[in-house]
Amino acid sequence: MPKSQVRKKKVYTPPTDVRPSGTAATRKPSPIWLPITAVSLIVFGIAWLVVYYLSETEYPVATWGYWNLAIGFGGMVGSLALLSRWR
Repeated sequence: MPKSQVRKKKVYTPPTDVRPSGTAATRKPSPIWLPITAVSLIVFGIAWLVVYYLSETEYPVATWGYWNLAIGFGGMVGSLALLSRWR
């Protein structure tokens, strides 16, 4: 079996002025309120939608009609936006 060739070029190392200044270890962890708020928004959104469907569109607010769906899904999308910031 033939022996593989030895690499002749040096491994590229980017210059220090091009490298990103912050590393993952230097970033601050997320505040404690962030995951609590995100989970609360998920629970709120799901609960709003469940009440809306089980009450046959009578509750939480009958006059809002399909806007009740927007509120429920909006809470869940808001929690997704918060969770994308979580480190």
